[in-house]
Amino acid sequence: MRVAFAADHGGAELKAELLARLADGGHELIDLGGDGSDPADDYPDVTRRLAHAIRDGDADRGILVCGSGIGASVAANKVRGVRAAIAHDTYSARQGVEHDDMNVLCLGGRVIGPEPALECARAFLGARFSGEDRHARRLAKVLAIEAEER
Repeated sequence: MRVAFAADHGGAELKAELLARLADGGHELIDLGGDGSDPADDYPDVTRRLAHAIRDGDADRGILVCGSGIGASVAANKVRGVRAAIAHDTYSARQGVEHDDMNVLCLGGRVIGPEPALECARAFLGARFSGEDRHARRLAKVLAIEAEER
């Protein structure tokens, strides 16, 4: 799986930790920037790069890290085809994929520590959309909303 990573200045440290710790997980990791050196490196900018990588098929999933995870989630969900959510626990990270076909995990670098973040990332990357009728039906409704709003 091709997994894109991006962070603003508030999430750069956690992003770097995740990239290092997930390097041996068998995925192709793509670093789309955000090293923390520029305080004007705002979450909408790095989020756009990652969301477009998902939209354009350059990455299968993404992990965005900003200070709280909230701004990145809001911005990412503005891009067609992106289903992003904050998950600071493994159940939500896994279930978001299994039930809702979430393709972007958002984390708060000022909210979650490196170990729980790593566990969430692994749960997210290890999960697959179930395709069960009820989940497919709900996802189709979400996609219909997206189509209507564009």
